[in-house]
Amino acid sequence: MKQSFSDNLIESIGEFAKRGAEAVRSGGKLVFFGNGGSAADAQHLAAELVVRLQKDRPGIAALALSANASILTAAGNDYGFECVFARQVESLVGAHDVLVALSTSGTSANVVAAVDVGKKRGAFVVGMTGETGGKLKGKVDLLLNVPSTNPQRIQEAYMTIGHIVCGLIEESL
Repeated sequence: MKQSFSDNLIESIGEFAKRGAEAVRSGGKLVFFGNGGSAADAQHLAAELVVRLQKDRPGIAALALSANASILTAAGNDYGFECVFARQVESLVGAHDVLVALSTSGTSANVVAAVDVGKKRGAFVVGMTGETGGKLKGKVDLLLNVPSTNPQRIQEAYMTIGHIVCGLIEESL
């Protein structure tokens, strides 16, 4: 899979890392989110930044919207599952932040809704998807669409891309 990363995808990885480091330098944070396996990937990447990836250093501001069960269930109960991320983005994301949507299909309604809110709030929005980009294509500021339609391969690539980005941010700061 890694061998099939296009030059465009490699450039986009570099841009993602650059924007992430700029966000943190300006007092912002990286906010990751997704459903299912992508939720776990979001939590993993946020942990790499907050705790450490390769070396001891100050924590880097990052969070995963899938990590708070009380918020997820309250938003789902009160507003519907389509709003579980959008409500959090409305509350937690601003213009200095990078919002990172992970969706293998790029079509999850709750992910698309949160991207829309993030754009309105002025965040720089990154979409990590499979080959087509789905509904996120054209909605995000930066699309990293993995050249596969297989969810397992896409999520494996998320970790490769995420570790590269976290490493570059860590080095930059």
